Amino acid sequence: MKLLNTTLAGLMVSAAMVSAAAAQECETTLRSSDTHPEGYPTVEAVKAMAEEVKEKTDGRICIEVFPSSQLGEEKDTIEQTQFGVIDMVRATLGTFNDIVPETQLFSLPYLFRDQQHMYNVVDGPIGDELADAIAEHDLITLAYYDAGSRSFYNSQKPIESIDDLEGMKFRVMQNDVFVDMMDALGANATPMPYGEVYSAIQTGVIDGAENNYPSYDSSGHSEVAKYFTLDQHLMVPEIVAMSKSTWDGLSAEDQEIIRAAAENSETVERELWAEQEAASKEAVIAGGSEIVESIDKTPFIEAMAPVYEKYATTPEAKELIERIQATE
Repeated sequence: MKLLNTTLAGLMVSAAMVSAAAAQECETTLRSSDTHPEGYPTVEAVKAMAEEVKEKTDGRICIEVFPSSQLGEEKDTIEQTQFGVIDMVRATLGTFNDIVPETQLFSLPYLFRDQQHMYNVVDGPIGDELADAIAEHDLITLAYYDAGSRSFYNSQKPIESIDDLEGMKFRVMQNDVFVDMMDALGANATPMPYGEVYSAIQTGVIDGAENNYPSYDSSGHSEVAKYFTLDQHLMVPEIVAMSKSTWDGLSAEDQEIIRAAAENSETVERELWAEQEAASKEAVIAGGSEIVESIDKTPFIEAMAPVYEKYATTPEAKELIERIQATE
């Protein structure tokens, strides 16, 4: 036992020495927050960015990723990044709604036709303008990541048209836009915590819910709601942002290196997300889920007119929506 304790102590000292040596390699270590766990596409993409930055700066700049909400939940870590307490944050654009009004429009249903349309919007002039708006709040946008699309699933029947939604009860997030969306589609919105959804579907309190393939799979909802319709009513991009105070403390050369690495990480994240979606889709089909992949979205989109009228109230907002919709 004494030998074992001595060995363990030696290993701990060695590990501490290795960690300290690694820290000494870097003149600057930037802390980056993410609420998702190890292995999640966003976490792995920021790690890929960190590797490129370290290589291109000859080890002068390191980025340490803190996953699983170690530094706090998204809203808190965004605020900490604004104040420079944290150097970087990965968060969904929806969390910025209270900080940057322009981001609210990106939570409107059926704003994007498909995944590629969303990429074309955020990778183009509109994405640059959104980054400028975010910069006014002491945050430098470095990358736009994919978070997939939310679609409907239920325990009753395949949803093949808007008429099939009539009178059905769906769990939605506690968000006014989601409630209004369900009302416009003729369904009944039931806001409830995510953790209650499985039993609520199982017991018939609700007919279904809405989310992306990976969540539908990992939550076990596919076990009690076998009908999944890929209507893709919501696609909210995620962003990687840096504290302006941290950014301003970097040289122009290092800023260029970091921005290039962040852009490269977009490709990594999007590829990882596509792989995760494909794996989850395969898993739920193997588990007996019925997937409706092709529907006419036109009636769904047309039904959103009152929702858009309620939330896009300024000429600027209406113009932005028109520009997004006109993007090829």
